[in-house]
Amino acid sequence: MKKIMIDMDDVICGGGFLAIINEFLGTSYREEDIKTYYIQDIIPEYKREEWKVFFGNKNIYDYTYILPDAYEVMEKLNKKYELYIVTAYIFKDDEWKSAEHLKNKFNYLIKTFPFIKPQQYVFTSSKEIIDCDIKIDDKASNLKGNAEKKLLFSAYHNKDIPDEELKKDGLIRVNNWKEIEKILI
Repeated sequence: MKKIMIDMDDVICGGGFLAIINEFLGTSYREEDIKTYYIQDIIPEYKREEWKVFFGNKNIYDYTYILPDAYEVMEKLNKKYELYIVTAYIFKDDEWKSAEHLKNKFNYLIKTFPFIKPQQYVFTSSKEIIDCDIKIDDKASNLKGNAEKKLLFSAYHNKDIPDEELKKDGLIRVNNWKEIEKILI
């Protein structure tokens, strides 16, 4: 059975981080407004320490929604492949809060996707060490390696990567879970 790696944030679920930032700043940013990989870069420098305290008291998964069709397609993939949720949990701004974030991720996964066993979760910030036949992620650098299929899930921070660059790196852009289903099932 082939192994498949699926990223969690901005592939399976989304919206949580930006919702918390909007609550903190009193703004209404949308993903289309963000130009960098790290959404928190929109927070002014003088508010960063206050942000760390604010964010440290939040569970991002209380604000998160499942992306359309992700649940149904993942359920099908789990029957056809050896499926692993491979997700990072270290926050660049506050590594000390990462343990709490890890617990929140675990609890979200176990509650939201009962058909995926905890033994199928991999928590790491070094996804290039994962050896799978198929990789799905929203960050191109996480798709490095010798996977036979590398699917780059469209997100606010990768939408401007030109098709020539994707092709050169052996990446296939997917815009939604129905496209993933069409390719893999």
